[in-house]
Amino acid sequence: MEAEAAKLIGAGLAMTGMIGAGIGVGNIFGSFLTGALRNPSAAGSQIGNLFVGAALAEALGILSFVLGILLYSA
Repeated sequence: MEAEAAKLIGAGLAMTGMIGAGIGVGNIFGSFLTGALRNPSAAGSQIGNLFVGAALAEALGILSFVLGILLYSA
């Protein structure tokens, strides 16, 4: 395998982490919505946890994107 082909495959695999981030954010908001519908009085106290979890999942997606771009351009 040529080095250029290996570099492109590695960059593509690194960018697939964005798929995981999308799935993670969907799970976070879906679980919050399920919990809020079951117990609406407790939903207000969990908003902070919701946004922290979504921010961490998105940060991992952005990190995988940047890593893929770095592998592609190296």
